[in-house]
Amino acid sequence: MIVNERIVSYIHSLESQNSEVLTKIEQNAIKDNVPIIRKEMESFLRVMLTISKPLNILELGCAIGYSAILMSEYLPEGGHITTIENYDRRIVEAKANIEMAGLSSKITLLEGDAMEVMKDLESENYDFVFMDAAKAQYINFLPEVMRLMKPGAILIADNVLQDGDIIESRYGVIRRNRTIHSRMREYMYEVKHMEELETTIVPIGDGITMSVKKEKKDVQ
Repeated sequence: MIVNERIVSYIHSLESQNSEVLTKIEQNAIKDNVPIIRKEMESFLRVMLTISKPLNILELGCAIGYSAILMSEYLPEGGHITTIENYDRRIVEAKANIEMAGLSSKITLLEGDAMEVMKDLESENYDFVFMDAAKAQYINFLPEVMRLMKPGAILIADNVLQDGDIIESRYGVIRRNRTIHSRMREYMYEVKHMEELETTIVPIGDGITMSVKKEKKDVQ
C-alpha cells in the first residue's frame, strides 16, 4: 500500500455505486480472485476520460473486460475501444462480459501477445492508451505505443510502484521480482526523460504514470 490504508478506506467510502454490469463483474472477480483495477484507479480514469473525451482508446491487458467496460461509459458518440489480451481463459470471460454489457460494437477484443498485435494497428490512431498488462513488458511496449499515439494523446500505466518495492535496491526485492523491478524502473525513467512525453507519477493505488505525447512543435 503506497498511501495510508485508513485514508484509502475513507476515499473508497465516498465512491458512487457502479453500474449493474460492472458491479456483477466486480463481484465475480472478487469471488474468483481475479485482479481488476483498484477503486482509486477507477476514479482517476473516470476523471481523465471526462476531461479528454477520447474517440479511440487502446487498452493493453483486457483481463476479464472490467476496465474496458468502465471506460466505454465515457466514450463520446462514435467512440471505440480496442483492447488486447493474451490469456485464453481471460479472453473467454472478457468476451462474455462485453457481450453481457451489450458493448460488442464499441469494444473490439484482439487476442494475442500485445507486442505482435500492436504491429498491425494503425499509427497515430489512438488518443488514449491504458496499459495494465505484464509489468515487465511496459518498457518493451513503449516504442509501439508511442507509434500508435496521436500527438496530444494520453498514456496511463498502472501498478508502476510495485507495492512500494520500486524504491528498494534490486537486491532488496525477492529474486523472482527482480526483472519486473529493474524493467519498471527503466520504464519510469524513460517516460520521465523522453522529449516526446510530459509525464507525472501519481502515488494512488499501486502507483501510475500519466504521460501526454507532445505536439510535434513542442518537442525540444
